[in-house]
Amino acid sequence: MFLQLAHTKLNAYQISQEPVVECYKTTLAFPDEEKFAMVKQIRRAALSVHLNLAEGKSKPEGARFFEIARGSLIEVDTAIRITYKLTYASLEKLQPLGESIVKIFKLLSGMIA
Repeated sequence: MFLQLAHTKLNAYQISQEPVVECYKTTLAFPDEEKFAMVKQIRRAALSVHLNLAEGKSKPEGARFFEIARGSLIEVDTAIRITYKLTYASLEKLQPLGESIVKIFKLLSGMIA
C-alpha cells in the first residue's frame, strides 16, 4: 500500500487480492464452530497466494514462490468445495470467488511456465 515496489504493478498481484477479499466475505457467514478450523484455513491459504506473489517478484527464484501461490490457491478451491457440500454457502454466493480463483490460477500458471 505504501511502498510502490515492482510486484505491486504485476497484474497477477493486483488480481490476487480478489480471492482474499472474497474468502473473507464468504467465510463471515460460516457457522461459529468453523471459526478456528475451516474459516482460518481458507483465509490463511488465500492470503498466502497474495503474499507469495509479492515475495516471488523480488527474488531470483520467483517461480518457486509462484508455485507455492498456485498450491495455496488449489487449497482454497478444495476447501471451498467442501464448504459447498456442507451447505455453508450456495453456488450463487461462491460464484465471484470461483471466478477470481480461475482467473488467478491461469495467471499463475502462465508465470510459472
